[in-house]
Formats: sequence, structure tokens, C-alpha cells
Amino acid sequence: MQSDKERITRLLKTAKGQLEGLLKMVEEDRYCIDISNQLMATQAILKKVNAEILHDHIHHCVHGAFGTEEQEEKISEIMLIMDKLTK
Repeated sequence: MQSDKERITRLLKTAKGQLEGLLKMVEEDRYCIDISNQLMATQAILKKVNAEILHDHIHHCVHGAFGTEEQEEKISEIMLIMDKLTK
């Protein structure tokens, strides 16, 4: 992985803290809208991390596979992940 590991790690730790906060909110029977807002904030961080990792994968791994035996495999991987993202 070529992505900025420190940035990715920081974002994932933030999401982890938000998830722990969400568990506490549910245990405390907090207001549903507050829980939903926190869930959306957590999802936004995870979406941002995923986009950065996929961008990096395309830029390095897929691009680097062009003209090699791995080219079709890398393209298929990206197509499968795109299918998952659009569902």
C-alpha cells in the first residue's frame, strides 16, 4: 500500500473511536437522530479511506500491471470492487 499510512491510520482510529462512541450511545438509549448522525459521520470517514486506498491501488498496482500477465487480473479486481461500490 502506497497511501499515506499515517493519514489512513489516523482516519481509521477516528472511525474506531466513533464506533466505540456509537456503542455507548446505543447502550445509553440516546436519541435516534443523534445516533444516525454519528453513524453517517463514521461512514463518511470510512468512505474517504476506501477512496484513497482504491485511488492508490489504481495509480500504482493497476497501472504497474499494464503490459504484464497481471493486467487482466488487476482490471477484473477493479471492476468487481466498482460493482460492489455501486450497489
